[in-house]
Amino acid sequence: MCKWILTNGASAFSHLPCCCLLLLFVVSSLPVTCHDLGQDMLSPEATNSSSSSSSSFPSSFSSPSSAGRHVRSYNHLQGDVRKRKLYSYNKYFLKIEKNGKVSGTKKENCPFSILEITSVEIGVVAVKSIKSNYYLAMNKKGKVYGSKEFNSDCKLKERIEENGYNTYASLNWKHNGRQMFVALNGRGATKRGQKTRRKNTSAHFLPMVVMS
Repeated sequence: MCKWILTNGASAFSHLPCCCLLLLFVVSSLPVTCHDLGQDMLSPEATNSSSSSSSSFPSSFSSPSSAGRHVRSYNHLQGDVRKRKLYSYNKYFLKIEKNGKVSGTKKENCPFSILEITSVEIGVVAVKSIKSNYYLAMNKKGKVYGSKEFNSDCKLKERIEENGYNTYASLNWKHNGRQMFVALNGRGATKRGQKTRRKNTSAHFLPMVVMS
């Protein structure tokens, strides 16, 4: 439509010198369309491509599957370390003693309950008592124990549940296809993983920040 107006408007200027008519002819022959103008007038926000939208994030967070959608930054990808106490729904602080025993304590100042939670993969953490230097672990039989060395038993899947508490399930071991969770019973003792479920509040822990 725009091109049609330019070419047909030239007749209205027939009285102009030949040089002007030649200029009008050249302009009218250019492939200018309304579609082209519309693209140029679009705002930067409307014309952002997947590459430009992802450029504001570190390159390690970008992937072909994330094109065209919001890329979320995960602290797990950065290997963050958190100093926390895990306060159970049953009102016990999880502790790992110097002999590797895992249990709960009511003492708020228990040094064995100060834990270091380190992200090792996306959604997977390692939990270690700073005082005893033992890792929280679960073997394939569902027993919760303290491990002096970091191994496959020490990898725990961390998830925030609907009530705001966290659950910690073994990454590598399951019982009859079911996940096994770290849990403390009403007396502060650990439960076998086979007897735990995600919905059981005995497996729910609230990470509490430890002030240095």
